Amino acid sequence: MSKNRVAVLKVVSKQLTVAAASAEYGMSRQHLHRLLARYRQGGLDAVEPRSRAPHTSPQQTAPEVRERVVQLRQELIGNGLDAGPATIAWHLEHEGLPAPSTSTIRRILHEAGLVVPEPRKRPRSSYIRFQAAQPNETWQSDFTHWRLADGTDIEILNWLDDHSRYLLACTAHRPVTGDDVVAIFLNTTENYGVPASTLTDNGRVYTARFGGGRNAFEYLLPLLGVTQKNGSPGHPQTQGKIERFHQTQKRWLAARPAAHDLAEMQAQLETFRDHYNEQRPHRALNRSTPGQAYRATPKALPAEPRTPGHYRIRYDHVDQHGKISLRRAGRMHHLGIGADHRGTRVLALADDATITVIALHTGEVLSTHTIDPTRSYWRNQQKEPGRWPGSL
Repeated sequence: MSKNRVAVLKVVSKQLTVAAASAEYGMSRQHLHRLLARYRQGGLDAVEPRSRAPHTSPQQTAPEVRERVVQLRQELIGNGLDAGPATIAWHLEHEGLPAPSTSTIRRILHEAGLVVPEPRKRPRSSYIRFQAAQPNETWQSDFTHWRLADGTDIEILNWLDDHSRYLLACTAHRPVTGDDVVAIFLNTTENYGVPASTLTDNGRVYTARFGGGRNAFEYLLPLLGVTQKNGSPGHPQTQGKIERFHQTQKRWLAARPAAHDLAEMQAQLETFRDHYNEQRPHRALNRSTPGQAYRATPKALPAEPRTPGHYRIRYDHVDQHGKISLRRAGRMHHLGIGADHRGTRVLALADDATITVIALHTGEVLSTHTIDPTRSYWRNQQKEPGRWPGSL
């Protein structure tokens, strides 16, 4: 029996006065008089302790907001999109609804049975986190596998800005080659400028250093003043941002019908890229979209920046006369490389004013040429002037 009941019964039965009962049971006489009044109106049950909680709470989440939280969770998951509390709060704000705290949203999802328990993970504080200070300070790149509707395996090449998580390019290939990496990288620099550095794994399309040589990508970056960084073998955490990004990309693709060919696959990737960059808040960016983060800060430049321009690449072999030929603006031009390099496979990198020719098997710069539309023969500027038979 509660203390309130005992005190009231002692007074009602005239065993104790109000003053004596309040002193014996440690309550004020005013409170005991209130208990006696409640007893006369509702009996002994009315004297039990009552909750002090308010009947209504101005902070309680509105029913329509709770309902929308559940709807958003289901819609986002159905579309293969991130559906965490922070993302749901972002959508609520953009819909003009009051967004509860992420802990409240998480509690609503638990009550609705929409959260699947997962094994306890390492706390975020235990990770050493790196993030570039500016856009274009570091571009991460990697490729991942996907399948077309008929089961054909393809590869998706992605370029991601480290600072903003902005998806600079995503392209479908069968498979990704070193030439693809160079071509897509140059095309991306035309749209966004040349980065200060790149960060990739040690795949052969990015580096041939473990094979005793260089590949085209490794020859190209020094010419543009770009620092090349590669993760440690067997340590994918170095490229953690793009590794995690692949999960987001694949979850989005899995929620849609499989593409039937590379063209249809590329169209899906362009739709995904627009959504990821401009319509999806990123938890690591304080709910900003990657596009907002990329445009908010001045861009980093290479340590030795070259004048921005249009770059073209061409793969060729030096012919028996020690030259290569190319057509420009409808006219054929001949580039003197040197007879010592007959049969050498080369990469020719052209901007608006010059062409640089590099030996693919050694990375040596064999020749540089000044573009002169009025002449058919462009001599090697690294050598003393000489005469090539048939030159003008």
